[in-house]
Amino acid sequence: MPRIRLAILQMRGSESRDTNVRRTIAQIEKAADDGAQIVCLQELFTGPYPCQSEDYRMFDWAETIPGPTTEEMAKIAKARGIVIVVPLFERRAPGLYHNTVAVIDDDGSLAGIYRKMHIPDDPLFYEKFYFTPGDLGFRVIPTRFAKLGVGICWDQWYPEAARLFALAGAEILLYPTAIGWIHADKAEFGQGQLEAWQTMMRSHAVANGIWLGAPNRVGVEQELEFWGRSFVVSPRGEIVAEATSADEEIVIADCDLSLSNEVRTHWPFLRDRRIDAYQDLVKRWID
Repeated sequence: MPRIRLAILQMRGSESRDTNVRRTIAQIEKAADDGAQIVCLQELFTGPYPCQSEDYRMFDWAETIPGPTTEEMAKIAKARGIVIVVPLFERRAPGLYHNTVAVIDDDGSLAGIYRKMHIPDDPLFYEKFYFTPGDLGFRVIPTRFAKLGVGICWDQWYPEAARLFALAGAEILLYPTAIGWIHADKAEFGQGQLEAWQTMMRSHAVANGIWLGAPNRVGVEQELEFWGRSFVVSPRGEIVAEATSADEEIVIADCDLSLSNEVRTHWPFLRDRRIDAYQDLVKRWID
């Protein structure tokens, strides 16, 4: 199996869609110059993170798929022969919005989309006000370079989702993210929150014997300080590339897809699953 060069972008968001897209394209070009074949952007990259309050004006950031951003990314993907994972605020129909990823293949075609399945409702993350839960399931999206399982932020806390992507044949898991500290909580809980996030990502990689990349935002937006630390994990759970918590960065890792088979034969978790005994997993609670 091939060795794939993966790039994940860690960037700041601004109040200008055109500025965000232009600056992101410049980073995609740099990643392609460095040999990247798959480039994954951060969650909702075209604007500021919109969910810190329930504000109807934020729906203006939404767009259709296909639409202006996917068209721009398709031109870059085709010109550079790369795959681009594009997270967007999707306007599906009047009054119907999703937190969505569009995957653009190396020929500029739309390889597939994923709509965020798990929608949080926490202080400063009021996503249920904006987004309808996804209705496409945990589909794997085939591209020229690899089969991708793409979740979005809150999805990354659910081992069930990672396992379903893996069982469907994903070769790389990607989790575009917008996660950070609330100022009032950072001193007491900040380090633990960051470590919990990284622990979950590493556990998905180990449990499924799979490569994983998690691009995050960086910088302060209103009351949230996005902690960056975007990283790529090997099927053994090793962090093979990681960004800082303060800077915009391109994180690049060479992913040897054949390592999944090696790891899965040494740690045969998929072999030893008791699929005959897991029926209760589809229940909300076992009474």
